[in-house]
Amino acid sequence: MKAAVVYKKGEMPKYADFADPIVQNENEILISVKAVAITNLDKGKASGKHYSSEKDTQNGFIVGSDGVGVLENGTRVYARGINGTMAEKAIIDKNILVPLPDRISDAVAASLPNAVAGSAMALRFRANIQKGETVLINGATGFTGQMAIQIAKHYGAKKIIVTGRNEKTLQSLLELGADDIISLRQDDETFIAQLKEIHSKTPIDIILDYLWGHPAELILAAIKGNGSFTNKVRYVTIGGMAGDSIQLSSGILRSVDLQLSGSGLGSWSKAEVRLLFSEILPEMFLLAAQNKLKVNIEEVKLIDIEEMWSKEALDGQRLVVII
Repeated sequence: MKAAVVYKKGEMPKYADFADPIVQNENEILISVKAVAITNLDKGKASGKHYSSEKDTQNGFIVGSDGVGVLENGTRVYARGINGTMAEKAIIDKNILVPLPDRISDAVAASLPNAVAGSAMALRFRANIQKGETVLINGATGFTGQMAIQIAKHYGAKKIIVTGRNEKTLQSLLELGADDIISLRQDDETFIAQLKEIHSKTPIDIILDYLWGHPAELILAAIKGNGSFTNKVRYVTIGGMAGDSIQLSSGILRSVDLQLSGSGLGSWSKAEVRLLFSEILPEMFLLAAQNKLKVNIEEVKLIDIEEMWSKEALDGQRLVVII
């Protein structure tokens, strides 16, 4: 079969022939893959930089951790792969899949789950979002950030503040439900002052952070207290696009009621993951099928994977490989 294969970590996936996967036990089933999104998670695993990276193998490995496809009985589903999914066929766990509604395309369905997991899981299980709360999304111009805005609104957020570097995309986030935008291109003092002013008028309840690094240090400096009572801030780190580490002042931790946690593979409980597949993803697929979620994607062909793998997605688009 044709597949996107990495022969050595750090190299681009190659469009190549690869042996068909073989079902190993009664819980595994074969799926004919139709669409797979190119995500930062899969790029990180292919490069060997993500903590869940595949081990090097002599024959290489297929990239892609999930996808949309058709079962032997004709049912169209989203599923996570037991092996790589960016191929004509893949093996999935028959107990961990989501049937798709009729009115959602393969490409749209494939684009959603990584972003939903990267936002809904943090909002529901780490931040315990409540209706009427104020949410700050740090690094909202990417695809997952754009989805996080809409999902936070769906979960009842009253006000959403967003940050980012792409000025054009930042402005477009107002159409998705953002209320305040803060540019990361301005100097540190101006950024902190702008966020402090917003926080003083409408205290931030939840922070979803896709960047970490220096932008996180600025946000934490902005919410630092002065000795008076503060509202509780639930800060959830989801990505490290701006750096994997920060300097965190003890004074910040002592001056504000701050809950700091992370959301990602390995941090979720089995019960939370079950809810992702049984409740959260089905709801989001239905919203997309009803055109209640705006999805910004570009479809590409499997044969062009080497060229498209490193392509910079414009304006927060998600690239989806059609197979």
